[in-house]
Parts: sequence; C-alpha cells; structure tokens
Amino acid sequence: MTHTASRRASTRKPGRIGARSSAADRKPVLSFLGAAGCVTGSRFRVEGAEASVLVDAGLYQGSADLRRRNWEPPGFDPADLDAVVLTHAHLDHTGYLPRLAREGFRGRVLCTRETAQLAEIVLRDSAHLQEEDAAYANDAGFSKHHPALPLYDARDVELVLPLLEPVAYGERVPVSGRTSVTLHRAGHILGSATALVEVDGARILFSGDLGRPHHPLLEPPEDPPEADAVVVESTYGDRNHPADDGGALLADVVSRTVSRGGTVLIPAFAVDRTELVLLALRDLREAGRIPDVPIYVDSPMALSALQIYRSAAHRPGSGMARTAPGLMSGHVVEIRDAASSQRLNKPKDPCILISASGMATGGRVVHHLRYQLPDPRNSVVLTGYQAEGTRGRQLAEGATQVKMHGRYVPVRAEVVQLPTMSVHADARELVAWLGRMPRASSSTVAYVVHGEGRSTAALAGRIREELGWCAVAPRLGERVVIG
Repeated sequence: MTHTASRRASTRKPGRIGARSSAADRKPVLSFLGAAGCVTGSRFRVEGAEASVLVDAGLYQGSADLRRRNWEPPGFDPADLDAVVLTHAHLDHTGYLPRLAREGFRGRVLCTRETAQLAEIVLRDSAHLQEEDAAYANDAGFSKHHPALPLYDARDVELVLPLLEPVAYGERVPVSGRTSVTLHRAGHILGSATALVEVDGARILFSGDLGRPHHPLLEPPEDPPEADAVVVESTYGDRNHPADDGGALLADVVSRTVSRGGTVLIPAFAVDRTELVLLALRDLREAGRIPDVPIYVDSPMALSALQIYRSAAHRPGSGMARTAPGLMSGHVVEIRDAASSQRLNKPKDPCILISASGMATGGRVVHHLRYQLPDPRNSVVLTGYQAEGTRGRQLAEGATQVKMHGRYVPVRAEVVQLPTMSVHADARELVAWLGRMPRASSSTVAYVVHGEGRSTAALAGRIREELGWCAVAPRLGERVVIG
C-alpha cells in the first residue's frame, strides 16, 4: 500500500486549529470524542498543523442513551482524517470505523498485524449483527423507528478493510508533516498496543486498554515511553483485583450446576476472553476439579479469533508468550451453524456453553439467555467487566428480570461473577505502569478516560497523590492544547 504523507495537507482550511498566524506557531490539540465518563466508545482526535489523527474509533455500547451517540455526527469531517490508529480490536475501540467510511473516511488505519486480523472478523460480525437486529426489530415491530436501520452494513465494512495497515511493535511510522505513530505492546489482548503520537514536537501517549503484568497467553505490557501527556484508561481505576483463587469459584459453580442437571452458560468476549475461559476449564478438567461434560463454543467469531491466536503462537513479535499453552482439548465442540446453536437453547444434558457477547448485549448468547435464565438448574457465569446499561451489568447487580428481543425474561438461574479473570490493569497496576515512564515530571499531564465517573475520579486522585502529576478526567467533547 502506497501513501503520500501530505496527500490532504493542501486541502486543509488555514487556521482550523486556532487563530495563530502561522502553522509553525500552532500547538497540537487533543479532543475527547468518546470514552469520557464511560467505559465505551473510545475516540480521541489529535490535530497538528499538517495532520489529523484519530486514536481508536470505538462504538458506544451499553445503555440506550450511550448507543444513541453512535448516530450523532462525529464532530469532524471523516474525509479530513489522515489516519486512524487502533490500539486493539475490541468493538468499543474499532466498531465505529465502518460508519466513518460511510461518511467519507479513506485514510490509513494503523494497527498491529494481529489487530488487523482480529478487526476484520470483529467488524464483519458487527455489521451482520446490526443488519440482523434491524431486520428482527422490523419483523417483531418493537422498534421506535420505522423502518429500523443498521448503523452500517457489510458494504461499509468492505470499504474499511483495505485501509488496514499493519505495523510492527516499536516501528516509528510517519503520518503527515511532523506527525508519527509508534505502537508498543499493551498485553491486554492479542495485538493490543499503547500508541505514542508525536505531533509538531509534542508527545502524546495513549494507553488503550492496558493489560496486567501476568497474562496466561501474552507477554506483559511494555513500560511507557517518555511523553508530555498520557491518555490513560480507568476501567478498574477505583479498585484492585482480588488475588487469584486458582479457579476455585469457577470449579464450584460448574460442579454444583452439573450436579443439579443444569447448563453453565458463560457469556464471553469472542476475542481473548473465550481463550482464557477455555484454558481455565482445561486446567480444571485435567486436575479432576470439574466433571467431564461437553464444552460448546457457540460463536463463529470466537472460533475465528481462536485460529488467529493459534497462528500467532508461532510468530515471533506477535506478543504471544513463548510458553503459551494449547487452548483446546477434551470434549470441546465448535458450533458454527445457526441450527446447532438453536438446539443449545435447551440442552438435553448438562454441559458448559461459551457464547458471545461478553456483556450479553447481542449475538447468540442473548437467545441462550432467553431460554435458560428461567430455569433454576442453570447458571450464568460472568467473566469480565460489565458496563453500565448492559444485560450483563443487570444480571451482576441481581436483576430479577431482563428485557431481550422486546420481552421480559425472569431470572431464576444462578448468576455468578468471576472477579479474577480480568485482563484490564487495576488501579495499583495502572499507577505502577505510569510511574515507570522515564523523565516524567510535575509538568506531565494524565487525562483519565475509559471509566465510570467514580473510577476516573479515583484514579486521577491517586495519580496526583502518588506521582505528583497533573491528572484530570476530561469532559466529552473537551479540547486541550498539548505542549
């Protein structure tokens, strides 16, 4: 793929950043267009004198109020972007790309090789689900919109895929003018990265979703490079993760569910979480700690992601740990077709069923929940962060009924949340990572994002107290000058 570094510089309107008299005098501007005050919709725009870069193009998920933001104008002309930088493939960091393409974006999409591979399956699945949900809403007649339309469709995804440009960790990639991007290993999911954007002499570091020091499959996050400002996530900014229980809680819920003849339904993110759940179940089964019942993986996207993980294990520089174990053994059954998935709505015998999505916002797991939640023999095991407004959050908080496909379903199944399977750094780990930045000083600014209000406030306070930095939780739409 060939790119001209300044291909759109000549079309830019003079003075679009500020009122300064010359481009050389302008300071870069950072805009917070998503993930401000919530854990979803990551979008951060960096404007320099000669370049415009968007770091992450995430979809808002969760409550209806948040999802409505996906339909709002993006706040800039997508055709004016030189590049989008993806920190990783999760939908809340990539899922808005097809909408940008629909509205004219044709720039570069910089990401790691594995992120490009995973984003392809994530975006195609997203378009399919949106088209499917719109069709179902029209058929069932429960949508407020007539007709219900998808945010984007498969054609928009196909516009995006040729723009994906894989780059290696540590490679400094010129964008336009005095702007470049360097990705470093983040250890969150396969291909995840922190992103250093250098623009007009300023250095802005984006944590993306930062992983933990120990991941069963991935190498740990790299220490942060020197930066003038850091945009840091705060998903768990107000708490520390509990100590690993060695799988005790998972083993207990599987064993007692099987003993009463029920199904263990595990909503799991298709990328990375499914792999970790399979690994945990394999270890428990081989140790004789859970019954040897069938394990179904009912998610075509998760199965495709699993193949990418397997391939990456043999490629140096992918970020996979060299000691990463195998992921599937024993009675693991891959479910790809819709008919087989429908039969699992009411399994005849005890089993373990892993299905996407991880917050139960869409996908096949919603159909399984509809049929399995009313049965007290069954269990639902939540394995990751459950954002506000999602069905997963409602279940975690003890809801006695949840709404899906236009109707309420009673919750009689046992609901268990595993607190030890997170791949997000907690508050202690985030501060420790920031503290390893070389030559940081009291002039370094941390912008705390990607967290609910209490999490961002707590982490910002901790950064101020422990590191002596200026730390703020920016407002949605806020713009700040860097440098």
